[in-house]
Amino acid sequence: MRRTFRGGVHPLHKIHEGKPLAMDKRIEVFMPDHVVIPMGMHLGAPSTPCVNKGDRVLTGQIIGTPNGFLGVPVHASISGTVSAVEPRQQLKAHPEMCVCIDSDGQDEWVELTPVGAVESVEPAAIMKAVREAGICGMGGAAFPAGIKLAIPEGKKAEVVIINGSECEPYLTCDHRVMIEEPERVVNGLRLLMRAVGVTKGYIAIEDNKPQCVESMRLAANEYHSISVVALKTKYPQGGEKQLIEVITGKQIPQKKLPIDVGALVFNIQTAAAVADAVLLGKPLIERITTVTGAVGEPKNYRLRIGTEFGDAIDAAGGYSETFKKLIAGGPMTGFCCPNDHISVQKASGGILLFDEEMAKQDEEGPCIRCAKCVSACPIGLLPYRLKFDVEQRNWARAKVDGAMDCIACGVCAYTCPANRHITSSIKVAKEMITAEERRQKK
Repeated sequence: MRRTFRGGVHPLHKIHEGKPLAMDKRIEVFMPDHVVIPMGMHLGAPSTPCVNKGDRVLTGQIIGTPNGFLGVPVHASISGTVSAVEPRQQLKAHPEMCVCIDSDGQDEWVELTPVGAVESVEPAAIMKAVREAGICGMGGAAFPAGIKLAIPEGKKAEVVIINGSECEPYLTCDHRVMIEEPERVVNGLRLLMRAVGVTKGYIAIEDNKPQCVESMRLAANEYHSISVVALKTKYPQGGEKQLIEVITGKQIPQKKLPIDVGALVFNIQTAAAVADAVLLGKPLIERITTVTGAVGEPKNYRLRIGTEFGDAIDAAGGYSETFKKLIAGGPMTGFCCPNDHISVQKASGGILLFDEEMAKQDEEGPCIRCAKCVSACPIGLLPYRLKFDVEQRNWARAKVDGAMDCIACGVCAYTCPANRHITSSIKVAKEMITAEERRQKK
């Protein structure tokens, strides 16, 4: 039987999830004339700019120094002149500090120093390279990878899982990496396993990607400690908790982390970035991103961090006549963009353009007590009840009902026949609960 988890859905957006639009498009390189690099691309305190307007910088040069426990450095993604160091509107509620660079067209790099070979590099050197490369989760969460590798005292890692499910509709960037660059992924997994001292690694891929399964199995064939596992195609198969349960059979208790059950999960591109950092000495300054939907020609691009969405869209043939809405990410978990000056960040897997049909939002109706949201919730929550909590502004009860355990996958709202805006309501509850907890700590 194909491995899977309780709940979830199989979202069908237009043509078989929209993935065929770009999944056969090979990775193309796009070099921007300028970049706007946010200092807060990771979970944790934003980095502090360490360059000034007028400075010349090289590709790979540190332009932002880390702050706090979860801090990571930020690097220049092109060579050129710093044109501004100022707040710019991104996806958060308020403008974020950014470093803007105008390209000199030379792409002149800082000197790169490889750390060592996979078989012989010291574990401590791997973790140091990951931290210095500014690597954070590239699948969406943007959690600093160096912190994840620092196993807390009393905990022990038993398995490393590479998440290649890419269950979000429309997105195919990881798909192309697994087909075109499988060795980077396998080397990254081997390095991650070496860093934390585990002898078993998995690469988990949904079974609607047979080419990826075959490609990764060929690349990992000689390494008996690595298994490539085909999972049932279902959303959100790529959720960290769901993936761990499917692979290991262990459930993560409430308020616990993956390491509490001996597991570490990394995205496909995060693993590839780790390989680049250790084997090439290369910091994280680019990523593969899918530009798709109501665009001239859907593509998978290798984009420099800080590339503005508008430039990537122009490279893909521009906006189609039916364009209506711009989304950062995919249709289930993405964020609506205020304009196309939003920057590609380390966790930017997709630039999705909705047409009129996709952008249409049905009017919200009353709950009909069908419990479809309960059946579909992969966490086992009662989403309809959380929606009531929000409508009554009862944040204390929302917390008791498990709002903070919600992974915001969007399954509840997707399945609701009454078009209830459940996911967005739970996000509001989480924000209000967090704000209240901060107030109590002061």
